[in-house]
Amino acid sequence: MAKPKVLHLIGSFESGGSEIQAIDLAKNLYRDGAFDTYIACLDKKGPLLKRVDWIEHDILPEFKLSSFYDRNFLSQLNLAADYIRRNGIDIIHTHDFYTNIFGMFSAARAGLKPRVASKRETLSKSKMQFFAEKQAFKLAKKIVINAEAVGAFLIKRGVPKKKLVTIYNGVDPIRVAAGNGSLFEDIVVADGGEHISGSYYVTIVANMRSDVKNHKMFLRAARIVSEQVPEARFILAGEGELQQEYEKFSEELQIRQLCLFTGGKVPIPTVLAFSSIGVLTSYSEGFSNAIIEYMLAGLPVVATDVGGAAEAVSDGISGFLVNSDDHQKLAARLIELLKNNDRAKLFGQVGRQHAIDKFSCQTQLNSVKAVYAECLATRGRSI
Repeated sequence: MAKPKVLHLIGSFESGGSEIQAIDLAKNLYRDGAFDTYIACLDKKGPLLKRVDWIEHDILPEFKLSSFYDRNFLSQLNLAADYIRRNGIDIIHTHDFYTNIFGMFSAARAGLKPRVASKRETLSKSKMQFFAEKQAFKLAKKIVINAEAVGAFLIKRGVPKKKLVTIYNGVDPIRVAAGNGSLFEDIVVADGGEHISGSYYVTIVANMRSDVKNHKMFLRAARIVSEQVPEARFILAGEGELQQEYEKFSEELQIRQLCLFTGGKVPIPTVLAFSSIGVLTSYSEGFSNAIIEYMLAGLPVVATDVGGAAEAVSDGISGFLVNSDDHQKLAARLIELLKNNDRAKLFGQVGRQHAIDKFSCQTQLNSVKAVYAECLATRGRSI
């Protein structure tokens, strides 16, 4: 009996949480062997393309869009529908705003009913964009959300609860634990020498492509922490066009010499192997990959109480939650952990076990396969 064919439609291969989750899920599904796994994209650019190592990149289909409102959109929609029919795809799974819209409509055009969309954040860029995405959700059999907070956001805006399935992000504990501390030391020296060394490294892992990650909150807190814990240093791991702005802001706060901006030079597991605390300062999130990575690395977490943060971090047990943009409270919690190593270590141990139990790649994979099975079993029914 032929295996069902699932198509994952991914926006691009740029570094980002949604992209990593989509690519790693597809890869794990391929390795599992229960489905024939296909990938298509809207843009083939980005460093994460190298993680798609089971498909020849020159045959990986790209349906490049310039707008949702031009002839090219219709042309690409027809090409995608033809691809779905020609390859006998049994189910499509989309992963973000653009792929939800393009994928749901192209699958409908191809007559494919098992359609799974995704929503990973508690915000939309505009009312018009959410209206467009909501039309796509009407075509979806199921909508995978990565936090109950995302579900509450959608239900409040009229998306039927029966379509929603909560599946938390998955991270491989072995990959997170594979950090090389000596490599990071080499980067530290290359970046600036002795002045950056310290006893404690407080780390934020977040892209610098928009201010939603609120790196300035992290830096304001870092200044306060440095006055109470002089040996503390601060790692900002992430790439993006705002990096120079944040470097300048750290200079204005007179803490530039205490900060290490790693960009893409250091693998995240290596950064975490060298860190003492993991921090999230976002204004808005769905479910943060960074939080899971911190926990799997055995780090205590201090995070803003947004999105699904409270579904991962038990306040006062595996870390601390603070209000969005409250840099003073963030600083106080960081100081508390830096001055109490036993408590920080206990937080890290509890968090790691919780992450292994609840946020592993295998747990995520099993849940996704169950969604696919349900969709395939009811493929002849109306949505």
